[in-house]
Amino acid sequence: MAVSKNNNQTKDINYYKKKFWKIYLYTLGGIFLFFIFASWGLFGSMPSFEDLENPDSNLATEIIATDGVTIGKFYNENRTPIKYADLPKHLVDALVATEDERFYEHSGIDGRRTLGAAIKLGSDGGASTLTQQLAKLLFHGEGSRFLPLRIIQKAKEWIIAIKLERQYTKNEIIAMYFNKADFVNTAVGIRSAAKVYFGKEPRDLTIDESAMLVGMLTNPSLYNPVRRLEKVQKRRNVVLGQMVRNGFLEESAKNTLEKKPIVLHFQPESHTDGIGTYFREYLRDFMKKWVKENKKSDGSEYDIYKDGLKIYTTIDSRMQGYAEDAMKQHLANLQIEFSSQQETNKNAPFVNISEAETKKLMMKAMKNSSRWKGMADQGKSEDEIIKSFGVKTKMKVFTWKGEKDTLMTPTDSIRYYKSFLQAGMMAMEPQTGHIKVWVGGINYKYFQYDHVGQGARQVGSTFKPFVYATAIEQLNMSPCDSIIDSPFMIHKGRHNVTEDWEPKNSNNEYRGMVTLKKALANSINTVSAKLIDKVGPEAVVELTHKLGVKSEIPAQPSIALGAVEITVEDMVAAYSTFANEGVYIKPQFITRIEDKNGLVIYEPSPDSHDVLNKDIAFAVIKLLEGVTEGGSGARLRTQGGGNGYNRVTGYPYMFTNPIAGKTGTTQNQSDGWFMGMVPNLATGVWVGCEDRSARFKGITYGQGATSALPIWGMFMKKCYADKTLNVSKSEFERPANLSIKVDCWAPVKDTTDFEQNTDEFEL
Repeated sequence: MAVSKNNNQTKDINYYKKKFWKIYLYTLGGIFLFFIFASWGLFGSMPSFEDLENPDSNLATEIIATDGVTIGKFYNENRTPIKYADLPKHLVDALVATEDERFYEHSGIDGRRTLGAAIKLGSDGGASTLTQQLAKLLFHGEGSRFLPLRIIQKAKEWIIAIKLERQYTKNEIIAMYFNKADFVNTAVGIRSAAKVYFGKEPRDLTIDESAMLVGMLTNPSLYNPVRRLEKVQKRRNVVLGQMVRNGFLEESAKNTLEKKPIVLHFQPESHTDGIGTYFREYLRDFMKKWVKENKKSDGSEYDIYKDGLKIYTTIDSRMQGYAEDAMKQHLANLQIEFSSQQETNKNAPFVNISEAETKKLMMKAMKNSSRWKGMADQGKSEDEIIKSFGVKTKMKVFTWKGEKDTLMTPTDSIRYYKSFLQAGMMAMEPQTGHIKVWVGGINYKYFQYDHVGQGARQVGSTFKPFVYATAIEQLNMSPCDSIIDSPFMIHKGRHNVTEDWEPKNSNNEYRGMVTLKKALANSINTVSAKLIDKVGPEAVVELTHKLGVKSEIPAQPSIALGAVEITVEDMVAAYSTFANEGVYIKPQFITRIEDKNGLVIYEPSPDSHDVLNKDIAFAVIKLLEGVTEGGSGARLRTQGGGNGYNRVTGYPYMFTNPIAGKTGTTQNQSDGWFMGMVPNLATGVWVGCEDRSARFKGITYGQGATSALPIWGMFMKKCYADKTLNVSKSEFERPANLSIKVDCWAPVKDTTDFEQNTDEFEL
């Protein structure tokens, strides 16, 4: 009996052994087949070799200034790639110590961690390696919560991880991981994260800053430093502890670092923030057209939001910053005076317009508003929409001291925004056509109309140099030639005028015989009228168009006083021609465009043509120098301010170097201009309100010498203070064997430092 029992026991043991091995082999085979089928794509597509070589990273297009600074991006995801060599060692150490201690020992899958996680059923954290996490980020994103699907995803991650390890070095995998990781608050990738949270490049991150960013990777939403700073600090200290544990950091250093508070320089990147916002939008419009005309090798279009292009621009980030600062500093002051003058105006900010004209302006603004469009889309009637504009609403409004929460009717908000002084400013190198500064307005978030390339305004007396240049060319005149300043009339029928035209000087004063240089310096209207009468309006129009002005210009004598609408961009290009020895160069804002691999895919060619000979161009420069030596721009060479200038910048400039310039003021002080040039930089500034009927009542504050010139002066002071810019203080280059007499009179007193009769500016 005993023998039979032992035989049964042996039989049972053998049976269960066979059963075990059969189950084991079937399970092993099943797992093997499962992974084989997954690799074949039976459970969903798998990345190809080409996909692994070029993973879809959804890279932002960078806009890069000439000094190497990224001034903006176009993106769906704010991601800018970075190479491993640009990552600080302590950042890499923090990542490895926290996320994958055995990263350099495994080949994509850490068997030890996987087995440990399986035994503990994941209670002690996951077993995903950095390579597996990268696989998830690159090819399917967030893991599914449905267990069967998550198992399939996990298997695919393993397979992809092994392939990635074969395809890339460990350093490349770390760089790819950092480039793909999401740090929330518009920061995707370590380069964006470093800039958004600390305002620096990754290479400049400190150990504690690196630890904070690595700590976020576990759960970026949970460890969001903008919302949960205390929790983030605790997590940062955990990372520091892991660095000690793995021999990357001394205990003493950890003890010091974990006591440091987290100091953020939070600067979320958006399309309406940062410098050069108007320029970036101008560039975006250009790129939308460019991608249709410049296709990829396979015939498809570039996507500026995900193809990781690098657009190298001519903009200088330092100059751009100085220009924006100068504009804000001056207009914030001038706005106080403007608002003060409007306090007694019942129809503020509009001056001398009828109720019907006011109603027309307001209705146009209403219909152009997002409120009107939104309510119209909802099927609301016009009467309902108009009525809503009279209901007080909570809103956030722009002020020069920052955004302000307030309660006002949409109608009042329209008047409020129309009361702001606007400005446009552009600077370029005359010799290259490179645009260095582009400031299209005072705040892109609230005022999205570009006053540089988009808006043409009347140019006033800044047009007069085109008349003088025509006279010098056609009549062989020189800046030293004299002409009589006296009452003058062009009679009906001559030059196509429909009625007698008699321009007036300031206070109806006439100076008698004056040189052309003195006449332009003092912006004498009768002289400009006499010159255009001699050469004919057609000749002036022809020359102005040769100077690159694209606006339609009527062949009428009145254009001599600036009754012409021209953009700031065209005015700067035209004036630059004089500084470039008579050669026009089309303004250029891009030097090259590269694809994500660094291949140059676009390089523009300069567009230029001869307009005037060197002697004539230099003669015009000398005329314009006279404006700043003793005319309407002479305040550039003085210090202080006259009566009533306490609310504007005054003129604390004290420039001693040669400056060619021209002020301009249009009828009723609706537009103020200053064009200023030194040998290697030409700049134009326009100031005015959105509507021409919103303006200063008097010439003291409304003239270009007060509204626009100070912006140029402050900008140039900042540029000269920055020696790295090499902005010239030298003389304009004098042509050899100059055939035109240009040195003829001594500087005289500034004539604009007092209240002037607006008749001078009648058009």
